[in-house]
Amino acid sequence: MMRKTIGRLVMALGLGMLAAQPLQANPQDYGASFDAVLGTEFRVPKDFNEGYANPFEAQIARLANGAQGRIGVAAVDLSDGHEVAILGDQRFPMASTSKIAIAATFLDGVDNGRWSLTSEYPLLIPVRSQPFSSATAPVRKGAYLPAHDLIERMITRSDNNATDALLAVIGGPEAVNRWVRKAGIKDFRIDRDIATLVRDDGEFDPASHIDPRDSATPHAMVQLLSGLYKGRWLSQASRDVLIGAMERCITGKRRIRALLPEDVQVAHKTGSLNNTSSDIGIIKTSDGRAYAVAIYVTGQGTRLAREHRIAEIAKAIYDGYTQLAANDNTHWVNARY
Repeated sequence: MMRKTIGRLVMALGLGMLAAQPLQANPQDYGASFDAVLGTEFRVPKDFNEGYANPFEAQIARLANGAQGRIGVAAVDLSDGHEVAILGDQRFPMASTSKIAIAATFLDGVDNGRWSLTSEYPLLIPVRSQPFSSATAPVRKGAYLPAHDLIERMITRSDNNATDALLAVIGGPEAVNRWVRKAGIKDFRIDRDIATLVRDDGEFDPASHIDPRDSATPHAMVQLLSGLYKGRWLSQASRDVLIGAMERCITGKRRIRALLPEDVQVAHKTGSLNNTSSDIGIIKTSDGRAYAVAIYVTGQGTRLAREHRIAEIAKAIYDGYTQLAANDNTHWVNARY
């Protein structure tokens, strides 16, 4: 069945053109330049009064209007596979949301006997260096911690030093890419460790330029979340380690969880870099339904504004799926998984 995705995937040629030539970051100039390469649909969802299958989709599109910076959204109801997406096939900077895939790659190794959760590895602490002065930012070894503590730190507190510790153990970014490809997920790639990513942050404005490095589409991240939550690639024990850490995440209190009812449980991971904020995770309702959600927001003026937009979109997704379940109007959104 053909997907009903708001915000169509642009042609590969267009993406190549955009990646090859940075666009003007000046808000007065960037819109025209951006649209000249890829068209207005790439940045801003279509007219709110036409083209949507239902009010649910229209509301998400309204909140994800990219006039002040690109916004990508994908969500799927894990009970029936019904999906809604806005610019779901565009690439966005993953920032720290990539840490879910790094942890999953390590846990897959645990399941296959390569590593242990009790094995100890050193934190990798950045050594001061100038941006772009080397292909990889220098680091030094810090305290040794068991792997289960490193996972807890990297997911619940977004600890970069703990993340790079496990990334080094598994073999670097390409090891994560191999695991993700093996899982059948496309449009995902990690290129740098976190120390390098943070040191060299700010090279491009993600609101007006797509850098394919360290990026993924909202669809790809929802596919990753869905498979992990359902135990598709990890043992039950490893799945519980990862989802449990996501449930204990203390970052992003103004993002996905901010406007949801108190009885809704959120297992998530945030991401933040220059002019971009994100949050991806599982929203679990009191009646047992679960939704995988990925929200990537660029621009919007301030970090606080980006976080508020994430919260509004998450609430609209929750309300929309709740209404769908109540009305049993499953024809509203087409199945993807």
